[in-house]
Amino acid sequence: MTALVTATDLKRSYEIKQGWFRRPAHLQAVGGVSFTLETGKTLAVVGESGCGKSTLARLVTLIEKPSGGRLMLDGVDAVDPPASTVKTLRRTVQIVFQNPYGSLNPRKRIGAILEEPLIINTKLSKPDRRAQALDMMAKVGLRPEQYGRYPHMFSGGQRQRIAIARALMLRPKLLVADEPVSALDMSVQAQVLNLLVDLQRELGLAYLFISHDLAVVRHIADDVMIMYLGIAVEHGPKERIFARPLHPYTQALLDATPGLRKRQRIVPKGELPSPLDPPKGCVFSTRCPSVTDLCRAQRPLLRPLDGRLVACHYAERFLEIQHYGDSALN
Repeated sequence: MTALVTATDLKRSYEIKQGWFRRPAHLQAVGGVSFTLETGKTLAVVGESGCGKSTLARLVTLIEKPSGGRLMLDGVDAVDPPASTVKTLRRTVQIVFQNPYGSLNPRKRIGAILEEPLIINTKLSKPDRRAQALDMMAKVGLRPEQYGRYPHMFSGGQRQRIAIARALMLRPKLLVADEPVSALDMSVQAQVLNLLVDLQRELGLAYLFISHDLAVVRHIADDVMIMYLGIAVEHGPKERIFARPLHPYTQALLDATPGLRKRQRIVPKGELPSPLDPPKGCVFSTRCPSVTDLCRAQRPLLRPLDGRLVACHYAERFLEIQHYGDSALN
């Protein structure tokens, strides 16, 4: 199957001013990320706040332009697209933001919010726009009589359903979901996640799912990419990573989520380093309990091992430990 999204060594850096007499600093939010995503599949990008996952979402949705690397969307160069394809390209990918309370215009009725993408991007008549809006409302579980209501008249879960409906009005092939359930109650989270799964099956959507919650990721993802300080440290099928995490940071994230691991092992040291002054070697070296001089001096490359990619000098050792641990339990 042809990949819908192909990112190759994607980078995004920012120049940070530090006063009148100091040179600007460079913050590398995304430091060379590569991945592919096929139609109908979900890639979850996971990491702490500040790891670069939301910046990656803005690059893929064309909100920002990468500082380096390549990005292909549906076979088209999305970094420097031909002028004739820009409008079509922007319809290919849409985004659902984290906060359903801030992402909807409080002065507009729901029908107007849903029809706005059609007004801007199509020449449909008013009756046709209304019909499409009502059809999408039905798909996300909203009733026709709610068409004329304002956002403040809905609960948080209903507002996120409206945001999802708005993102799907142009029938995109890729939906980027940036922490779409983190602002919702647990019971409502499950409803929205089940809705996303149903919509993916019905419409053949691909999802780039941004999250810090591995319990949520386990429910929805096909593949998982773990990011730390703008770098992908582990990337592969969900089953592999959840069963045998090989990078210490992945292990720490799983250990921090109740119920995902039977054996508590990894506790990171200290705080997340400043992205303005990242470690020279492995990006996790300042917090890893298994750090060595090699880790501090040399950054490990992302390499294949045990059916996934991992950036750790001692991944083989962790794999061996996991195998022995599994044998000991049996």
